[in-house]
Amino acid sequence: MPVSSMKDLLEAGVHFGHHTRKWNPKMKMFIYGERNDIYIIDLHKTRKKLEEAYETVRQMAFNGKRFLFVGTKKQAQDAIKEGALECEQFYINHRWLGGMLTNWGTIQTRIDRLNQLDKMVEDGTMDKLPKKEQARLGEERTKLDNILGGIRTMNGLPDVIFIIDCKKEHIAIREAHRLEIPIVAVVDTNCDPDEVDYVIPGNDDAIRAVKLMASQMAEAINEGRTMAISVMEERALAAQSGQVGGAVHIGEGGRIEYVGATEVEMPSVASVEGDDEEIDMDMAAAFGIDADSVDSSNRAQGGGVVSNSDAATSVELESDTATTSTDQSFATGGAAPIDAAVDGRADSEELAGNTSGANEGGALDKEVNAAVSNV
Repeated sequence: MPVSSMKDLLEAGVHFGHHTRKWNPKMKMFIYGERNDIYIIDLHKTRKKLEEAYETVRQMAFNGKRFLFVGTKKQAQDAIKEGALECEQFYINHRWLGGMLTNWGTIQTRIDRLNQLDKMVEDGTMDKLPKKEQARLGEERTKLDNILGGIRTMNGLPDVIFIIDCKKEHIAIREAHRLEIPIVAVVDTNCDPDEVDYVIPGNDDAIRAVKLMASQMAEAINEGRTMAISVMEERALAAQSGQVGGAVHIGEGGRIEYVGATEVEMPSVASVEGDDEEIDMDMAAAFGIDADSVDSSNRAQGGGVVSNSDAATSVELESDTATTSTDQSFATGGAAPIDAAVDGRADSEELAGNTSGANEGGALDKEVNAAVSNV
């Protein structure tokens, strides 16, 4: 399946960045402009980076790599779990324990404890204990399952990590760097792209945007694994006739393993067809930004409509759970749609740290459908 079209990205609100006060200057190359103090991410560059990440992840999956999906913020929890389960990979969606990668031996002992508690429930041992002890062990089991349930069958360190919200998951990023584990991540305008190996610039707060990105990574993994299984079958047939050596099989944790053979280069797929030319042409008008004010040479090098004073703005490190909303069609080419959208995001800046983030994303889900129905 090809990567999402420009229209899909627009519908999901992937283009909305953070408030201009909370930006990282290193993200300037991915910023199209700003409207009402909210940065607009250049979807052309998002699309290009998404294609690159999709192809890379697909190739890694083809070669049997093991993936860990990470996203512990409210807006990302369900999407991360669904994406990981869709491609039979692993996930952390409640809390990242310090040392989850760098102290894997200790984490494995806690996974063993979780398995032990599950076994006690299954064989009836738990029912024979006093009520107070049952309650204590039940609470321990629930806590361990929330934190480690998504990696209980991983049986080793992941080969690749996919992350939503680099600022919130900075400990995971630090541990991955220490172990030289490659990182694929959705990077918002308040994050440092240098921390990520495969950057996908986009909104990391809106539920629909997060779900779209997680789904794309899951599709890439499934596609790579499907092609690997096809190769496995072809090798098996060829081996019977004595044409090739080596074998391929599914190992522990769903890992595709090559025995007696090196990694194989997967055939590339054609790029997505039928992109949304109208959206591409009317992007500046739809965002209410004067197209003439965009320096084409600067944008070609990664720049956007960002003033020098903005570039001097200090980077604020606090995380932000802001989301966006809009109530008119982007196809009209007027400024009103983007006004409504960025006003909603600006207002929600005050909600940073609020645990009701899922409701914020829900507003986007309801209103964007109406906003893009005519695109």
